[in-house]
Amino acid sequence: MELTKFDHSCVTLTDDDRKLVIDPGTFSDAVGALHDADAVLITHEHPDHIDVEAVRAAAAARPDLAIWAPASVLGQLAELGDRVTAVTGGESFTAAGFSVRTFGGQHALIHPMISMVANVGYLVDGGIYHPGDSLIVPDAEVSTLLAPIHAPWSRLAEVVDFIVAVRAPHVYQIHDALLNDNGLGLVERLITMLSGPFGVHYQHLATTATIIL
Repeated sequence: MELTKFDHSCVTLTDDDRKLVIDPGTFSDAVGALHDADAVLITHEHPDHIDVEAVRAAAAARPDLAIWAPASVLGQLAELGDRVTAVTGGESFTAAGFSVRTFGGQHALIHPMISMVANVGYLVDGGIYHPGDSLIVPDAEVSTLLAPIHAPWSRLAEVVDFIVAVRAPHVYQIHDALLNDNGLGLVERLITMLSGPFGVHYQHLATTATIIL
């Protein structure tokens, strides 16, 4: 299986002729990520995690494209009907031949004056975990963690504790679009220093880079 990192929180998983896209948002090259996609997983409704127009265009170009997302997203894609399936935490299903389990159900707190929205984390093929905008630790073994390393709703200490708690041997960054090069370098050095003693191998994954899982 191949994992390709797009900007911010968007990644693609491909295996032979199957392609799964997670969180093609407006901070990413959503159009490029969605090209030839068979299925899409959306963690939550915020625009940096779903580019609605790009998803609509991908669905128009590929009539069998299937989408899973929290119920709050369905209204934005109402014209796609039953091609969009509502999901919450604690579910299992198959998307484009990939097995998927869901975790969590709520976006991390940004501020008490900002309303909470639904957020679903996805564990794909029993090993690759994308938590969206949350630090929910799944009750399952994770081999590859996509860790949201910077956000208005997080602190570095919380991110490190999350990475250590998941205990995935391989960790790559997501949710990094708000960091400049200086900030990214600092955050990644601290994550490496603080999580390394717990057996975590953190590695930066450049935009459009692909790794074999």
